[in-house]
Amino acid sequence: MEREPKPVVYSTKFKQDIIDVYKYGLETFGKIQAEKYQSDIYRLVCCLDFFYDMYPECRHLPTKSKMYRWIILDSHLIIYRINEAEIQILRILHSHRSIAKIKHSRSIRF
Repeated sequence: MEREPKPVVYSTKFKQDIIDVYKYGLETFGKIQAEKYQSDIYRLVCCLDFFYDMYPECRHLPTKSKMYRWIILDSHLIIYRINEAEIQILRILHSHRSIAKIKHSRSIRF
């Protein structure tokens, strides 16, 4: 049985995160690599409309429904949430940052 695709929506935090990742890539690796990495991110999240359960549950945000998932891309984690209506792309985090600290910080929310 085929399932219906769910729309993919981007949080405000994700939109800022991808700008920050691009700026860092531009300064560190140059324009071509920064654009390629940004393209890789969008390619992965755009495919989530059908394949949202392909990636593992985010072990730092466990739920019974396994609604929080993550994509590991090089040194970044892309956190997203699945609900009945849509796929919400929440954040892009550097893998060396502690998610536990981020969850408890008032300045950074999911």
